[in-house]
Amino acid sequence: MRIDIWSDVVCPWCYIGKRRLEQALAESGDQAEITWHSFQLDPSSTNDDPRDLAERLGTKYGRGREWAVQANEHVTSVAAEAGLEFNLQDAKAANTVDAHRLIHLARELAESGEKDLHGLLKERLLKAYFTDGLPVGDHTTLTRLAVEVGLPEDRVTEVLAGTTYEAEVAADQAQALAYGANGVPFFVIDEKYGVSGAQPVEVFQEALRRANADRKRVTLITAPGATDSSDAACGPDGCPI
Repeated sequence: MRIDIWSDVVCPWCYIGKRRLEQALAESGDQAEITWHSFQLDPSSTNDDPRDLAERLGTKYGRGREWAVQANEHVTSVAAEAGLEFNLQDAKAANTVDAHRLIHLARELAESGEKDLHGLLKERLLKAYFTDGLPVGDHTTLTRLAVEVGLPEDRVTEVLAGTTYEAEVAADQAQALAYGANGVPFFVIDEKYGVSGAQPVEVFQEALRRANADRKRVTLITAPGATDSSDAACGPDGCPI
């Protein structure tokens, strides 16, 4: 099973949705190949904004600090139900393009035979922002976190020093919009079933069930009266003559 996920590393519902999907997979026993795709909620964000998250959100949505504090308390309680610890009072402002570029590097390394580096890095960046209060737009911090999960420091430094993978980040964002996703998280299972938002575990379970039901078994056609076609097929041990 293939699952493509669009999300941002500073999106609380993306972290919650990740945990809910993981729970659904664990309970169903399904094995999935997960690919993380980039989506920036606010490409105009800067890394040097001194305001705390409540102030930033209250201003952005024009609803004031008190509303933002209550919103943060609500999402923190929802996160706790999913087993996550949110310390949003410590969340640092960040532009996430460089974090996404490193996830693309990790994905490339994984495709060349490394362990699931991009999944590990995605999880570490989410925890860094929501739990640890780390600045995930800062190059020093990003380098430390990437190396911590297994990325080679020289490659990380090289990527952060230039613009590598910027085109891939933009392409991910464009693909999400082409699917009709105006927000994240957004999940696509086997390129057929989409789940928008951090839906309850039961919704993910239903999507997995439908995806599994769509995988029809192949019906073998053999010659009349034949019981075994192995004499006319090649296998790992060679071909019968």
